[in-house]
Amino acid sequence: MSDPVRVRPKDRDAILQSIRAGVVPRTGLHHIQVGRAQEIQSLMKDLESVSDGGSSIRFVIGDYGAGKTFFLHLIRTVAFEKGFVTAHADLTPDRRIHATGGQSRNLYAELMRNLATRTKPEGGALAAVVERFVTSALTEAREQSKPVESVIQDRLQQLSEMVGGYDFAQVISLYWKGHDSGNDQLKSDAVRWLRAEFSTKTDARNALGVRTIIDDANIYDQLKLMARFVRLSGYAGFLVGLDELVNLYKMANTQARNANYEQILRILNDCLQGVAVGLGIVLCGTPDFLMDTRRGLFSYQALQSRLAENTFANAAGVQDFTGPVIRLASLTQEDLYVLLMKLRLVYATSDPAKFLVPDEALKAFMDHCSKKIGDAYFRTPRNTIRAFIDLLAVLEQNGQLSWQNLIESVNVDADTGAEQLSGLDDEIPDVLPTLGSVPKESGNDELSKFQL
Repeated sequence: MSDPVRVRPKDRDAILQSIRAGVVPRTGLHHIQVGRAQEIQSLMKDLESVSDGGSSIRFVIGDYGAGKTFFLHLIRTVAFEKGFVTAHADLTPDRRIHATGGQSRNLYAELMRNLATRTKPEGGALAAVVERFVTSALTEAREQSKPVESVIQDRLQQLSEMVGGYDFAQVISLYWKGHDSGNDQLKSDAVRWLRAEFSTKTDARNALGVRTIIDDANIYDQLKLMARFVRLSGYAGFLVGLDELVNLYKMANTQARNANYEQILRILNDCLQGVAVGLGIVLCGTPDFLMDTRRGLFSYQALQSRLAENTFANAAGVQDFTGPVIRLASLTQEDLYVLLMKLRLVYATSDPAKFLVPDEALKAFMDHCSKKIGDAYFRTPRNTIRAFIDLLAVLEQNGQLSWQNLIESVNVDADTGAEQLSGLDDEIPDVLPTLGSVPKESGNDELSKFQL
């Protein structure tokens, strides 16, 4: 391995705390990334297409604990480097792609709360994006000696022609008026509208004079408008990540579940046909969510035909990374060994003198995990790496203890996602398909920050 990148104490704490809680760190992902080179490369090509005015959609499929959420956040980090605006949200019973009781508006509002840019990676960047649009319009107006209102109207003209675009453009214009007149309340109301925080049309009309609000019926149209708008603001494109799509699979109501699948079909068709300009979408789910012919996406014939695997790739035992479905391959034992090395380095804040365990302890830990849960320790490594961090924490606080004795007492359970499947009825199968092996590393220099 090359010389390690220095880990900042802030990143170290964020990484370790997140891993021990079983969630993905928001920062410092490149410090613990291993493998996934071809998957990352394929998503980078998607980002290039989106930045050229195209669109893309990918379904990232993997078992519980295989790294879907980590992969999604890693792609967000890559997108920031390429000048994208990103938004992400988890689907829950209260947040769906299609609904009639406010769940879709809740999803959109969550996406807007998590709107992020390179300078505001933690979210809450919506106001900054609108401000950048206004600032760039001011600059253009000065350079061309035009009224600012005229420049803004010209820029927003293309939005007015889209579904819901007239009111969207009007709200942006109202933000400018608030900016120009120093009316902070008007600016705040405009941002509230864009965040889908108005629950009734009457409230929106009283505050802004617009006739519509963002509701369950139009969230996808609003995402397409937002994708156009961020490009008008000077960004490369808009990347939307939706995780935990297994919550659609768990829905007991067949009609409601199929309505969500119909919306996914609409999004898929738009993205594949290039209708959604500057929009990239990544959807993360389990193999059952995709392939179950009774309740998964494959239960909807139109989706099954569009998401079917490349038969030639199947016959050759390889994966086609150009299709809409990316199956996260298992980490190899070598990948996991490197991951443990990286975690040890992060724990020591990049100082080898502070290592709490030697190299032989890493192999002993892996052997112990293999005896406890079999190959699952590297195929779905979430619980494995959590146990490793717990081991280092005990050693750090109790220097008199021996790692040899502690490793034998570590209890590691296989990550089956049982707690997330608890809401399913008896008709859901228990067996999750095993994924293939990890593809060979790519030599692309752009990936050097994110791979071994």
